[in-house]
Amino acid sequence: MLRINDTAPDFTADTTEGSISFHEWIGDGYAILFSHPKDFTPVCTTELGAMAGLEEEFARRNAKIIGISVDPVENHHNWKSDIETVSGNRVNYPMIGDSELKVAKLYGMLPASAGETSEGRTPADNATVRSVFIIGPDKKIKLSLTYPMTTGRSFDEILRALDSIQLTANHQVATPADWKQGERVIITPAVSNEAAKERFGEYETVLPYLRVTKQPS
Repeated sequence: MLRINDTAPDFTADTTEGSISFHEWIGDGYAILFSHPKDFTPVCTTELGAMAGLEEEFARRNAKIIGISVDPVENHHNWKSDIETVSGNRVNYPMIGDSELKVAKLYGMLPASAGETSEGRTPADNATVRSVFIIGPDKKIKLSLTYPMTTGRSFDEILRALDSIQLTANHQVATPADWKQGERVIITPAVSNEAAKERFGEYETVLPYLRVTKQPS
């Protein structure tokens, strides 16, 4: 089972944009890997389109998008027209073909006993292939979320989480519940009151262990 701060497993795979080596493809930025149990499924069709519409937002944050579905690359190419029809967004990011289930197993989304081919498998057989991973420039997993097949994912939430991850990677702060860009942040306990004053200027002590300040620029 993969956990936050584990190294994201590296792999080589065929995609709709050609063969990639995953860590090399990530480069020095962030990556959003999001998975799907089967091509031509209704909820996933809407999700891939939503991500296509947000690609520029992720690019502004130095983050690449890559999808994976437990089907061959040829099927992915055929699926793209349906995705554009539904969402109005063209899919330009790569989609990994995982017809041998290797990546799904590598990331703990399917058990080793799942077999070695996607042929004959139904979406229900692959129901656990519904995860999102945010991976950092250090190739460590920063976030993982898994959704049921009937619940479409909120990729605005993934953007929000990415903003928090990037902010807290650069400053000794954390973000409170429902935080959004520009709102106040929490000073971490590792920062003394004296250091907080020097680093952040004015701050508010809500509780002895909860100090808040304006978002660092």
